[in-house]
Amino acid sequence: MSSFTILFTALAKNHHHRTVISLFKRLNSTGLSPDLIIFNVLLNCICNIGRACDGFAVLGRILRLGFSPNAVTFNSLIKGFCREGGIIKATQLYKNMIACGCTPTVVTFGTLIDGLCRTGNTSAALKLLEQMVKRSGENGVVCRPNIVCYNSMIDGLCKDGLIDKAKELFSEMKSMGISPNVVSYNYVIHGLCCWGKCEDANNLIVEMVDQRVQPSVVTFNVIIDELCKNGKIDRPNEMLALMIKRGVKPDTVTYNKLIDGLCMMDKIDDARELFVSMTNNGCRHNVFSYNIMINGYRKKQNINEVMSLYREMVSKGVVPDVITYSTLLSGLFHAGKIGHAKELFSEMRQKNVMPDKCTYNIIINGLCKNGCITKAIEILHTLKKGKFNLTIESYNCLLDGLCKTGRLEHARKLFHKLSEEGLEPNVVTYTIMINGLCKYGKPEEADGLLTNMEEMGCAPNVFTYNTLTWGFLQNRETTKVVELLQKWRREI
Repeated sequence: MSSFTILFTALAKNHHHRTVISLFKRLNSTGLSPDLIIFNVLLNCICNIGRACDGFAVLGRILRLGFSPNAVTFNSLIKGFCREGGIIKATQLYKNMIACGCTPTVVTFGTLIDGLCRTGNTSAALKLLEQMVKRSGENGVVCRPNIVCYNSMIDGLCKDGLIDKAKELFSEMKSMGISPNVVSYNYVIHGLCCWGKCEDANNLIVEMVDQRVQPSVVTFNVIIDELCKNGKIDRPNEMLALMIKRGVKPDTVTYNKLIDGLCMMDKIDDARELFVSMTNNGCRHNVFSYNIMINGYRKKQNINEVMSLYREMVSKGVVPDVITYSTLLSGLFHAGKIGHAKELFSEMRQKNVMPDKCTYNIIINGLCKNGCITKAIEILHTLKKGKFNLTIESYNCLLDGLCKTGRLEHARKLFHKLSEEGLEPNVVTYTIMINGLCKYGKPEEADGLLTNMEEMGCAPNVFTYNTLTWGFLQNRETTKVVELLQKWRREI
């Protein structure tokens, strides 16, 4: 069987998983009995194509043929289930592995820790890591955690906001003689940046360089992302030059972050220049690149440039997604191009891009702002019939449209039906209704709605008070204005 073993192993290493499965079936038909190594290769291939459940049949056959599954057997199955999100089955396999007298390896623990962290079971992953450390201390080096185990755990803790615990583990791994690599540093730096600990992140970058750990493109992308969020990317070319000097080639993500940062700073011309230079530097535009630029021009209300970018991305074979279409629809409605917006929405559905809640909110709001209230109501009813889960934002758009076009009674009825739809009015909902009531000379009813709002546990904001104050002033009820201002001052 050695020649088959060599063949199967070589094919699996080159990711020809389906070929291995097909050859295994032919091997069966010849009457030859596979050995445990071939079964393990087969298991690995089955799990790699997302069919971990089929692995149980292979495991059953291994046992029927009298083989004892080894760590490789169990590790393949555990990894397969972790990849598919079947963490409960993966954990049960780990328990079965121990029950069979098979000792878990560092790969077993590393796979489980990563799987648990990816599915939000960070505390269970931490217990597993602690178990490894404890066993190493009590019984000699039974299964010492490696850098993969620590990196997965640190990433999971950072994503859960447990930065201090992540830093503690980062120090622990160093005390155990495990030198952090670029991945370790990237996880902690990213975590610190995400949770606003920029000074700590900067110190870690300095430490990283001092330890002669070469920053990767991911490291720079994390730094760029943080700088962009704080509006500190004035000269993106300097950052690109620094990366190249360090021997790190900027990728599409790097350019996208820089372009987004420039758009956030309202430097659309600089963003466009960088967008164009991407391809000259060997980075292809993707859907995110176009979405950023389209949104940048939408904010500048340059609908012609928005549509030009859309046509360009389609011509280059970049497939628009739901964010692309939602941004385009927002721009078209804002420009009053309702006909074009309707055509685009039809095109979106023809291309099987499913609208989401944000898309429908944009459509309902756009129709209302352009005076097409009846059409907006029709869409709302169609969505309700289709059991689409509408949000309070969808209703807020419609309520605002109804109030602004003098359909106060209709707005009132819709407002009172919100609870039947399983929705709770928020501060925006109440403020819209208060504004509508004040506009049509009903400040007393608006004041009653403010009281009702507070009783329901929804705190008014500055816009709510300003709206009601304006309503009382319009009706020359100065006493009420004074009372309202005093109430507002007490709450501040």
